[in-house]
Amino acid sequence: MAEQKPQFIYIVKPLKENFNDTATEEENKIVGEHFSYLQKLLENGTLILAGPELNAEFGIVVLQTDSGDKAREIMENDPAVKKNVFTSELYPFRVSLIRN
Repeated sequence: MAEQKPQFIYIVKPLKENFNDTATEEENKIVGEHFSYLQKLLENGTLILAGPELNAEFGIVVLQTDSGDKAREIMENDPAVKKNVFTSELYPFRVSLIRN
C-alpha cells in the first residue's frame, strides 16, 4: 500500500478587524484572487478543504503535499498572504474523519 502524502493546515487571519465591514475594493479583489488560487489547488488534488469563519475572523486551508516545505511555499504564495491582506500560520495536520 502506498504511503499517503503528509497533510497540513494553514490558518489565515485578516490584518484588519471587522474585515467584512471594512475591506476596501482592492482587498476584496485580492480575496477573490485567494479564492481562485484555492480553486486551482482543489483542481490539482492538493487542497482537501478550505473555508472562512463567517464573521471573517479566520479561515482554514487543509492541504496534502509532498512536504512541509511545499506546504509553506503554497501558503506563502497565496495572494492574500503575499499581498498582506491575511496573516498565516502553518501546522502539520491529519484529517482523521471526513464525511463523503
